[in-house]
Amino acid sequence: MIPVVSFIGHHNSGKTTIITQVITILLERGYRVGVVKHAPHADDLDSPDTDSARLREAGAEQTLLVSEDTCALFWDTDPDEPIEKLIKRLFAGYDLVLVEGYKHGPFPKIEVYRRLETRADPLAGEIDVVAVITKEKVALPDGVRVLSPRRPDEIADFIEETYL
Repeated sequence: MIPVVSFIGHHNSGKTTIITQVITILLERGYRVGVVKHAPHADDLDSPDTDSARLREAGAEQTLLVSEDTCALFWDTDPDEPIEKLIKRLFAGYDLVLVEGYKHGPFPKIEVYRRLETRADPLAGEIDVVAVITKEKVALPDGVRVLSPRRPDEIADFIEETYL
């Protein structure tokens, strides 16, 4: 099975920023890295008034949208298909898949925590995490590694040493 690591955290905690930095470092080290972004409310990507939606409604099993510099593949999903099976099918040949989201998913989780105006506490303790990326001083469960958001190379080292 391809190693999968999920980055979780509250909205606007910096997950995407950290993941992009880690991807760059891991690519420089020669790894093939895939990414899954959990977007449960991204229904407007293929909204009903688009040609791609009309093609899918006509019965196309998959619809590939191709632009000058990017592609998107749409298909109807089985809500009961575990995300692990989907990742295994779509990312065969990759060294690692980083997931943004799926805080209740089956993968090891790294929390990105930043104290925001909402004063939300870290998810660590409520959800099992292997590490927390933060510059805050917060109470965490025993055994949870603390990593600095200012040191993406150390975050990449942790992932490499632990999962690759």
